[in-house]
Amino acid sequence: MTGVRVTHVGGPTSLVEVGGWRILTDPTLDPPGRRYAFGWGTSSRKLVGPAVSADALGPIDAVLLTHDHHGDNLDDAGRALLPTAGTVLTTVSGAGRLGGNARGLAPWSSMRLERAGLPTIEVTATPCRHGPPLSGAIVGDVVGFALRWESQQHGELWISGDTVLYGGLREVADRVRVGVALLHLGGVRFPVTGPVRYTMTARQAVELCRLVRPRTVVPVHYEGWKHFQEPRPVIEHAFARAPDVHRLVRWLPIGTPSDLEI
Repeated sequence: MTGVRVTHVGGPTSLVEVGGWRILTDPTLDPPGRRYAFGWGTSSRKLVGPAVSADALGPIDAVLLTHDHHGDNLDDAGRALLPTAGTVLTTVSGAGRLGGNARGLAPWSSMRLERAGLPTIEVTATPCRHGPPLSGAIVGDVVGFALRWESQQHGELWISGDTVLYGGLREVADRVRVGVALLHLGGVRFPVTGPVRYTMTARQAVELCRLVRPRTVVPVHYEGWKHFQEPRPVIEHAFARAPDVHRLVRWLPIGTPSDLEI
């Protein structure tokens, strides 16, 4: 087992298949058209539905939920799926709200996914800041996830989560050897809060990649929602201006399984 199969379902949602495990990130599975409120006067409309429906996903062994309180990371259909998954890993506060099979991880704490006949996967929560300094009390807790298993040759699978570039991500560069990075981009902002960003811009992603030095970079969380301000062409332009990063980028066709070395 030297690779991982990733299906970008849309938005932040990806299906990760490795060694018999089927792991889903941030399930957003509602149809398009609805407007979702995110609190403090912010809201957004979902423009595109999932490339793979909830019914077509098949059984899910674990859900990695970066945060539960925003509809662009967990919508109604995604929430309905959670009880059917073996384990839901999320923030400590989110696990308290969800209950049931949800388990909370504070940044840099870990939990193992274990099952007879399957490789053990160690999941470590990584820091996120979903907005400007001191915004945590308003936007709430978010975590990323680093996944490690024995056969990895180039490093761990890292899901950044919804975050801007800040000191906590620089810790990832110091503490995690990243093989494949699923980066939540989109440069999210809202009219009511002006120029403030709530996820990484492409320029921040370039800086982050130079710090973390992953072998492969997979952009996610850049399409399908009104509040995503940097779609693929903007991201591609920024990456093209940084050849050292551009050569690392792998755009996954949405809805189609892709095999990645790790």
